[in-house]
Amino acid sequence: MIHKLADVQSQNIGKDTNIWQFCVVLKNANIGSNCNINAGVLIENDVLIGNNVTIKSGVQIWDGITLEDNVFIGPNVTFTNDFLPRSKQYPKEFLKTIVKKSASIGANSTIVGGVTIGDYAMIGAGSVVTKNVATQELWYGNPAKHKGYVCKCGQKCGETLICSDCEMGGVNSYVCLMAA
Repeated sequence: MIHKLADVQSQNIGKDTNIWQFCVVLKNANIGSNCNINAGVLIENDVLIGNNVTIKSGVQIWDGITLEDNVFIGPNVTFTNDFLPRSKQYPKEFLKTIVKKSASIGANSTIVGGVTIGDYAMIGAGSVVTKNVATQELWYGNPAKHKGYVCKCGQKCGETLICSDCEMGGVNSYVCLMAA
């Protein structure tokens, strides 16, 4: 479903993806299936968005950004793609930022260009991420710092690195993976 008030120029949009009003999607953007692109989102050309991605309102996805499958981008998250921006001066190549599968970025966070956010990582609201974030790490603050680990279900892990919520279910328990 593409809302009648959206400006969608790309033909590279997967099945069952919703793009809401006041969105702009440029012609070379690639968007997977079953995504939800909320109102007021801009998606540039050199962008790859996987399947089952949620992008909340007020987000701009600039050239050079990849969002893998099952990523959550909270409202008003800001990505950058040029480390030394100047008006009417463009880099030879924009910085590449990758948000790996099932990672979540909280509202109003800023992601500086050129970083990778690992699988299942969690970025707390309002954070400024200037460094790479490894698999299942929890980061927050300004500047964002490593504060712990999260289970694949999204819950913070305790000292045992086993999510008590998943463990209580008795099946499909997830063990948090510490970065090497």
